[in-house]
Amino acid sequence: MQRLRQQLTPADQRRLDQLATTRAQLAALVYKGPGNTPVEQHRTQIAALETQSNQLEADLNNRSAEFRTESQPVTIEAVQRLIPTDTALVELVLYYPFNPKAKPTNQWGKPHYAAYVLHSQGNPQWVDLGEAEPIHQAIKAFQAVLLDPTQGFNRVKPAARKLDALLMQPVRKLLGTRTKLLLSPDSQLNLIPFAALVDEQNRYLVETYEITYLTSGRDLLRLQTSVPSHQPPVLIANPDYDRASPSPSSSPSPLSSRSAQRSTDLTKIKFGPLPGTAQEANAIAPKLPGVIQLMGAQATENALKQVQSPRILYIATHGFFLRDTLLAPPAPPSRGLAIESANPLPRPLLGNTENALLRSGLALAGANVRQSGTEDGVLTALEAAGLNLRGTQLVVLSACETGVGSIANGEGVYGLRRALVMAGAESQLFTLWQVDDKATSELMAKYYDRLSASQGRSAALRQIQLEFLNHPNRHRPFFWAAFIPSGNWQPLKGR
Repeated sequence: MQRLRQQLTPADQRRLDQLATTRAQLAALVYKGPGNTPVEQHRTQIAALETQSNQLEADLNNRSAEFRTESQPVTIEAVQRLIPTDTALVELVLYYPFNPKAKPTNQWGKPHYAAYVLHSQGNPQWVDLGEAEPIHQAIKAFQAVLLDPTQGFNRVKPAARKLDALLMQPVRKLLGTRTKLLLSPDSQLNLIPFAALVDEQNRYLVETYEITYLTSGRDLLRLQTSVPSHQPPVLIANPDYDRASPSPSSSPSPLSSRSAQRSTDLTKIKFGPLPGTAQEANAIAPKLPGVIQLMGAQATENALKQVQSPRILYIATHGFFLRDTLLAPPAPPSRGLAIESANPLPRPLLGNTENALLRSGLALAGANVRQSGTEDGVLTALEAAGLNLRGTQLVVLSACETGVGSIANGEGVYGLRRALVMAGAESQLFTLWQVDDKATSELMAKYYDRLSASQGRSAALRQIQLEFLNHPNRHRPFFWAAFIPSGNWQPLKGR
């Protein structure tokens, strides 16, 4: 879709619009739930839309000569040529050991993690990290203290050290003197901030390493192609969740879901105001020349869907992630919601769709009344994948839980992280948990100061995290470790 946008025939443009509309209809149908329709019939309707979506995408790919020409095998050598000399690519994978000599019922062992390390020269190296279950237990213990803003070093560091001993201590033996890491996690490892792990010297990894996240090493091939942006920066903040302005940006877009409104899992949720995002926007806007600001009732879903490759896209709002377990939503002004409903979707229904892009999203103007221009004010990751962000150098989601999603082993994390890569964004900055409003505003203002000074996208974040680490009121990892950089780590181009 990214390549097709560059040069489309009228027929292909219609197919592309039809694909976006079909995806929006699929999102609407899942969120609406069966209602009075028999469950099996509802599942059949979902399956039909999924089939139609897959057929349209396959047809577009087959018709694109550019896509066929530029598609090339991904080799270790091709990836290796793009790794800087002071950097190591670390891919962490979940796998099941297989013993072909054992009885058929015992051939597959318990899941393990392994790490592969690739430098700019030399052969790949790898290390087995052991069974996954102890690592998963260590992750839960780490998260339990990490996500509590009241926990001090005396509780966070021991849990971080235990997890590091299982994960990164064996990997460090393969890194040599390299202090920049391109990290591609797998499975549950996508849900932890590696910068907050603690090494043998009782130091957070952020004190030693500059970490950038990738979906996989093949991202390096995509990032070598530079595409110009078509719009100045776009800043969306402080949405009025109770009202949306009928502005010109409310005209229908190809991504509209006008035929059905999502309701079942979100009708019981009311998004509270986030006053810190207004302050955040006012602090950042002067740092973005020519910025287009969409705030309050103008921060609509329609407006977001109509952006055309802005240089920077900044969104400060509530994020959400649909979990299997029901959790009570936090009190404002935190920026995330774990969705809870009195009438949740049947668990097999979401599982059968096999589309985790429906589980996460962002709340925009009018979300509480389900009216945001011609949309309902809730942008799912599936819809976000259809945005035109090819040429966008940086997307910042200053919301909560925007970096998480359903875990798919071998494919990274689906959700908004994957969706924005699919939409063409060069780099992204995400959050892994519900972030303190005031601390986020402070961090983001400092981040753009450093970007304006031509610091690298990952290096700028690391420097601010180190500042917070030495701040009397911001030193706990809860305040500085939630944000993770993904994609291109280099300085922004142009002004």
